[in-house]
Amino acid sequence: MIPQPAVRAAVMSDVARLAGVSHQTVSRVLNNHPSVRQETRERVLQAVHQLNYRPNALARGLARRRSRVIGVVSFDTILYGPAATLLGIERAARAAGYGISIVTLERLDRAGVASAIDALAEQSVAGVALIAPTVSAAVHGLPTGVPAVVVEPGGGGELPNVSVDQVAGARLAVEHLLALGHETVWHIAGPRDWLEARDRIDGWRLALEAAGRRVPPVIAGDWSPRAGYEIGQTLVDRPDITAVFCANDHQALGLLRALHQRGVRVPDDVSVVGFDDLPEAAYFSPPLTTIRQDFDEVGRRCVAALLELLTADPSLGRANPLPVEPTLVVRASSGSRKP
Repeated sequence: MIPQPAVRAAVMSDVARLAGVSHQTVSRVLNNHPSVRQETRERVLQAVHQLNYRPNALARGLARRRSRVIGVVSFDTILYGPAATLLGIERAARAAGYGISIVTLERLDRAGVASAIDALAEQSVAGVALIAPTVSAAVHGLPTGVPAVVVEPGGGGELPNVSVDQVAGARLAVEHLLALGHETVWHIAGPRDWLEARDRIDGWRLALEAAGRRVPPVIAGDWSPRAGYEIGQTLVDRPDITAVFCANDHQALGLLRALHQRGVRVPDDVSVVGFDDLPEAAYFSPPLTTIRQDFDEVGRRCVAALLELLTADPSLGRANPLPVEPTLVVRASSGSRKP
């Protein structure tokens, strides 16, 4: 006899999807909350019956007690920024007496994020932190059913948002180079779908426009040293390019290698500034001037925002935490423009 595959038991997100309501609405119906309309209640109960859904009694008990676990939705990456953000959240959660449960996605899209939130809600986490740096994650309007905070620039719609001020960081980089006497600053950008990349472009452009300087065309990159290296090979024969702001330190590393191979001196011929302040940035050749992001502070503000949501009166609304201010770290890769 051929064994039949096990049938997955229905979870609350399945009921919500079939009934066409949010995860939170299903929870309210199951707990006899009076704020649900009768028509909606009947639709949810019909979905419960159709799917033979059995609420997890243990999870419901944990929800009433508010578990000491914070859920984190991230994605499979070795990129420094998201990885350091995750570590900052973990450290802050531990300091506050919470553990973390991580759902890692292969790609960030709306369906994947929604499924991850549902999975964490089934674990009765106290709250969820969404590390969602791309446009395709589409966190706006996602039904969570649990307190949630978005870690991304640009705001999270109805959800509190915690982020480093990317625009301010880019402006610091450009203003530093202009103060050294460079006529303008070229920019190697990050991927178009990344919110940080878009904000850094905005900050770069705003700084140049405020100074009345020419705004060169954006050079598209992809966060990798390879991108910086390949782009650098196309820039070395341009004597008019004396300053380059890279959207991250990895691209700056590739650019430095390309310039060195062609005999272009840094910073005598071209000044280079990165973004992130990798632990290795001080050991580049030459040591890299860059913008430092305080990911531990991002983690602390994220956890603090979640804990505030757990205790605040919903009728009072919520306010976004102030953005974390970046800092300029000056090293040997930037210098005065030579006549």
